[in-house]
Amino acid sequence: MENSTLISIEALKKHFLTSGGRFTALNGIDLKIGRAEFTGIVGPSGSGKTTLLNIIGSLDSPSEGRAVVLGQSISDLNVKQAALLRRSKLGFIFQSYNLLPVYTVFENVEFPLLLLKLDDSQRRKMVMDSLEWLGLTDKTKSKPAQLSGGECQRVAIARAMVKRPEIVLADEPTANLDAANSHNILKTMVLLNSELQTTFIFATHDDKVISYLKRKISLIDGKVAKDEMINK
Repeated sequence: MENSTLISIEALKKHFLTSGGRFTALNGIDLKIGRAEFTGIVGPSGSGKTTLLNIIGSLDSPSEGRAVVLGQSISDLNVKQAALLRRSKLGFIFQSYNLLPVYTVFENVEFPLLLLKLDDSQRRKMVMDSLEWLGLTDKTKSKPAQLSGGECQRVAIARAMVKRPEIVLADEPTANLDAANSHNILKTMVLLNSELQTTFIFATHDDKVISYLKRKISLIDGKVAKDEMINK
């Protein structure tokens, strides 16, 4: 695997057992995704984009084929190894924010760092750096219920970015936001992608997100229908 290739997927298939038999969500995916890409996996509901994102994020594993993420084969990881990969190298952003309501903004962003062996001063600096990137330094003591939807999603991004992951996986991150907040969030992600060289991968069918992508991978019925670079 080339140094610039962070994700290598070969002949990937994913099957699920249903009451009607076996459902194939992914049917022979071949992809390579490199460092600092700003890529979207797009397609209608049921096309397999979230399943693919979950496998890249080691939340699921292939039924057939290979998915190698940061040099590690997802199929070969045990539960503990998969958790370590997520904890140390990956960031996740979800449409539902998933903030802890009883925690402050600072505590929500700090949470992923509590699983790493860092001292208090290191953690505080990393949290404040992340809050500064997202323009949230005045919200450190606020709780999620005191924030707008756009602010909650910015906290979720700060939490995903706090450990400076190599890859951020975002599943419909603008689904609960209005147009103005969506564009503000996406501009922030573009800036983080440029400044920190973080690879961003979206699962989305939102035209607002798609308009910011540098690469668009279109899935239909679990297959790559089109893979195109977008010139900005």
